[in-house]
Amino acid sequence: MMDFQFEANASGQWALQYGGERHVGVLAVRAFPVAAADEAISIVDDRGHELVWIAHLADLSEPLRKRVLQALNEREFMPLIQKLHGVSSFATPSTWDIETDRGPTQLVLKGEEDIRRLSATVLLVTDTQGVQYLIRDLPLMDRHSRKLLDRFL
Repeated sequence: MMDFQFEANASGQWALQYGGERHVGVLAVRAFPVAAADEAISIVDDRGHELVWIAHLADLSEPLRKRVLQALNEREFMPLIQKLHGVSSFATPSTWDIETDRGPTQLVLKGEEDIRRLSATVLLVTDTQGVQYLIRDLPLMDRHSRKLLDRFL
């Protein structure tokens, strides 16, 4: 177990107590947010200097792990696409009606180049607003969603 304290103060800033020092306004940052979301996490000060390195979230106590995950989720915004309900057109730009882990929404795909294949099963989709959506496991998506995606890949 790692020996540090990490919690939000009264004004909502994250604070780290480590090595006899208290640092306020720190950030939790993933080194590999897509490929290894539960590994390689750094807590950095307001200048970006690393204060604590967390090799694996599983190494932390449950309460500490929850606080680190909360800090990560507050900083990161990458919804997971779970289902494609429909697309306005197979030519781009097109509007996609999707279901994400954060609820239903629409995104506008400017061009096929905005769908990046990160691995055989992982896709990163960037909409016209710059929001990145992740498809973590393409083969596990329903048949209708995969069929729609195939038209763009």
